[in-house]
Amino acid sequence: MPKTEEKYIVALDIGTSKVCVLVGEITERNQLEIIGKGTAPMKGTRRGNIINLDQAIDAVKKAVDEAEVMAGLQIESVYVGVAGDHIRSVNSRGVVSVGGKHKEISREDIDRVIEASKSINIPAELELLHVIPREFIVDGQDGIHDPLGMTAARLEANVHIVTGARTHNQNVLTAVNKSGIAVQELVLEQLAAAEAVLTQDEREMGVLLMDLGAGTTDYAVFLEGNVIHTNVLPVGAGHFTSDISVVLRTPMEDAERIKKRYGCALASLVTNDDPIEVPTVGGRAPKILSKHELTNILEPRAAEIAKLVYHDLEKVGLEKEIRSGVVLVGGGAEMDGMVEMVEQVFDQQARKGVPRGLAGLADTVNGPEWAAATGLLLWGFRDRARIRRRPRRGLAKVAESLKAWFAAN
Repeated sequence: MPKTEEKYIVALDIGTSKVCVLVGEITERNQLEIIGKGTAPMKGTRRGNIINLDQAIDAVKKAVDEAEVMAGLQIESVYVGVAGDHIRSVNSRGVVSVGGKHKEISREDIDRVIEASKSINIPAELELLHVIPREFIVDGQDGIHDPLGMTAARLEANVHIVTGARTHNQNVLTAVNKSGIAVQELVLEQLAAAEAVLTQDEREMGVLLMDLGAGTTDYAVFLEGNVIHTNVLPVGAGHFTSDISVVLRTPMEDAERIKKRYGCALASLVTNDDPIEVPTVGGRAPKILSKHELTNILEPRAAEIAKLVYHDLEKVGLEKEIRSGVVLVGGGAEMDGMVEMVEQVFDQQARKGVPRGLAGLADTVNGPEWAAATGLLLWGFRDRARIRRRPRRGLAKVAESLKAWFAAN
């Protein structure tokens, strides 16, 4: 992909169990069309953290190669999803006085107040990933999303700050760079997934996005249009597999197959009790299990994940703010009964999040497990649009000078 070519966007989602790559092309109608995808199993991560760099590099290379062949181009740069139990987030506030003769809020004032909001103590082992404005307050008037051009003496910003472990982020960069690819931006996965599956109405009313990955459950709360809380649980859909493996003493590969084919998170939903053949180790005869017995293994873990997220929201006083309910994404959202379990625990409606807003091969990535990867494409697409819309400061100053010159003559 030539560096001058700006019509391609590539997403790279490095998960605990697999790596996903998607290639998007911006059409003449300014739509995003998926033209390539690639996947590879991942064995070099645990709970979202890279623990074997060589295995991570190999997995990235395989997924990238597959996507390149399908798209018919060479990938040079990617938007990369970041997840894992090292992620930390906090809400912060910045305040600045508005200068200038007319006290009009300029783009520079907005940049200054966002910069001021970053002045919090961040431990040396962490680094900033995102500083997301939640609202601006102009001379005490809150709830303003874009204060540009308003008249004021004082400008405040409430922002959501997301940090990640410096070493983890460096390992991700190294794994991607050693695969021969540049990283355009590291993006928190639940923010990326939100781009693909949430509606604007849900963001405004209050919604919880839960991403049930293999190693972690990442989640974010959106209210009044913006993210206000993010967190990560070090437990995910892979724990369902390990529970089956431990209780039934069956290999992990067989436990994963049984989970995907027969798994259900809520006993009250099991209508048939067909026998399930469970392979054992050491050449012994397989066990015969009923679907009810399997659900009895899975239900406690499903309830635990839902309750841990709910209790975290209780701690920060947000459990009543998710008025439009819960949206589930990630591989764990595919399990029967998971949506219903979340509805029971939260006493809210819930649904699976399916990617939207894409064309081309979109029907091949229309499940909740593709939410983060498709969201990264949309994040990159909107990022390009933001860059195009925003004038360069130098050009803006030249324009202002010319305007003043014409006014004077």
